[in-house]
Amino acid sequence: MKFYRMEEKMRKNKKETGQKENRLKDFGAFLREEEGMGTVEIILIIVVLIGLVIIFKNQLRALVETVFEKITKDSNTVMS
Repeated sequence: MKFYRMEEKMRKNKKETGQKENRLKDFGAFLREEEGMGTVEIILIIVVLIGLVIIFKNQLRALVETVFEKITKDSNTVMS
């Protein structure tokens, strides 16, 4: 009787182990799946860039104006 119960427990454990291995394989396949990741990454980068532009709008405008003034001044000296 004890042998039968041990054998039954072993079969049950083997079945559960097989199910766990299948779940791990499925989870591993899910982690390796990269479908659609490119779009999400690009959208997140655009959102971050827009946020930075909104936050530093005045500083960026001043920087661009300074750069263009310098370019204009230097191009006038080259043209003369």
